[in-house]
Amino acid sequence: MALDGIVMANLAAEMNYRLEGGKIAKIAQPEKDELLFTIKNQKNTWRLLISASASLPLVYFTESNKQSPLTAPNFCMLLRKHIGNGRIIKISQPGLERILCMEIEHLDELGDKRTKKLIIEIMGKHSNIIFCNEEDVILDSIKHISAQVSSVREVLPGRTYFIPQTTEKKNPLTISQEEFAKVIGSTAAPIQKALYLKLTGFSPVMGHELCHLASIDGDHSANELTDVEMIHLYRMFSLMTEDIKQGNFTPNIIYRNEEPVEFSALPLTCYEGDGYHAVGFESISSLLETYYAAKNTLTRIRQKSVDLRKIVQTALERNYKKYDLQSKQLKDTEKRDKFKVYGELLNTYGYELTGGEKKLTCLNYYTNEEITIPLDDQLSAKENAQKYFDKYNKLKRTFEAVTNQLNETRREIDHLESVSASLDIALKEEDLVQIKEELMEYGYIKHRRTGDKKPKVTSKPFHFISTDGFHIYVGKNNYQNEELTFKVANGNDWWFHAKGIPGSHVIVKSEGKELPDRVFEEAGALAAYYSKGRDSDKVEVDYIQKKNIKKVTGAAPGFVIYHTNYSMVAEPKLTLRECQ
Repeated sequence: MALDGIVMANLAAEMNYRLEGGKIAKIAQPEKDELLFTIKNQKNTWRLLISASASLPLVYFTESNKQSPLTAPNFCMLLRKHIGNGRIIKISQPGLERILCMEIEHLDELGDKRTKKLIIEIMGKHSNIIFCNEEDVILDSIKHISAQVSSVREVLPGRTYFIPQTTEKKNPLTISQEEFAKVIGSTAAPIQKALYLKLTGFSPVMGHELCHLASIDGDHSANELTDVEMIHLYRMFSLMTEDIKQGNFTPNIIYRNEEPVEFSALPLTCYEGDGYHAVGFESISSLLETYYAAKNTLTRIRQKSVDLRKIVQTALERNYKKYDLQSKQLKDTEKRDKFKVYGELLNTYGYELTGGEKKLTCLNYYTNEEITIPLDDQLSAKENAQKYFDKYNKLKRTFEAVTNQLNETRREIDHLESVSASLDIALKEEDLVQIKEELMEYGYIKHRRTGDKKPKVTSKPFHFISTDGFHIYVGKNNYQNEELTFKVANGNDWWFHAKGIPGSHVIVKSEGKELPDRVFEEAGALAAYYSKGRDSDKVEVDYIQKKNIKKVTGAAPGFVIYHTNYSMVAEPKLTLRECQ
């Protein structure tokens, strides 16, 4: 989600607490649309990152530094000239807008005190950092917006700064109950949508959360709310806005399994069950840094795995076509037994032919039914029989060859689909190393040149501890599956795998003990989640003790056979937290 007005209110409170009265020690502009302030206050040194990037606008405190260009951009030089060594008076947020105003006191060329404003607008692609004097006249901005670019507002030196009112929204911090009921109840839009369309600073997720708190279906039309429902909705709304006014923020990230899906400065109770869990943070800055770092990591992994995915997908498509062609060839050989019967019947009844016949009608002693055999009238009965035997033998050889080819193609498809499943669960760059090694080993990627150093493998299987204290391991790829099953697992340990689809091997270390039913359920859920069936509601999972697992001779790593297994139906979800 983008930063909404409530998150910005949390940021304003955090910045005031840390920076009010602080001195600006350094101003840098590491990117064309990004500033990095170093501020000293009460023996503490803070780094404040402000980004007006169209794709990822952000404001947060960070401990990391960024390298700046050798020659500072003009905007950075202007800030250094005016507010370098300046003192931060306060940070404010107008209404609940996605805007922060940093007021800075400094000395001018004559030694007189002056006040400047650095206005930070976090508004998606319209984000900007605007530098104004105390009369709100724009001195400069990190992005210049002319009338040709925007008909709403020019952002250029010399223009007066104002907040654009593109839509009529009410301030949630000052709206009365009567006005709230009138504004929200006047639209036919869904309730949760009406909340963020009519109230400044509200995002879709906060609209959904408010409806959840009020036990109201957010998809119903706002103008259909009863008086009682409207009163209850306003009551929940007023409790929420009171927390904002009092600065009672509880920054948290909502994870679905291990992937961050949402964040907020207030609790999000609308995300419950189905693998969702909340993680709280001491500050909104640490939340933002963690959230976007995790998002960037997932994005980077997907980008880095694009080439591998393309190789696997191309190979799969080629093998799917090959499999279809071979299946058709195999189907064409189904009539081979008919030719064999024709030949045998001709040898039996051929004495009845005198020559020149185009067919023979006789009794098929295999079925006790009459049958008609087409003949070549230029050949004798014996020669026609031999012709049919030759066709039979040719199709028989084709059947045997194509059957072997079909099985080989099926094995290759299963192998490639297992690699594709491994790419789906890769979370770190090191997880891709073993997958690439496997693709090289099986000829899908060219081997590295002689002398090239083989990359060090640092990826490890997932490790969980069950509710009852049993260690559970999950392979991330075929190599890890092989190692877990045949090196880590002992004979009495339990092995789990999604039935009939590519997925991870899941090993539960029994330590010679009998496993409680809950451990089987938790391991089954992991096997279902780390498989190609993770998006299904239910997945059938096979489980068996490791001593009954056998490796397939000559097969790719991780491929096994087993008999007399147990089966269960599991919901693909992460109920356990991974051990770090």
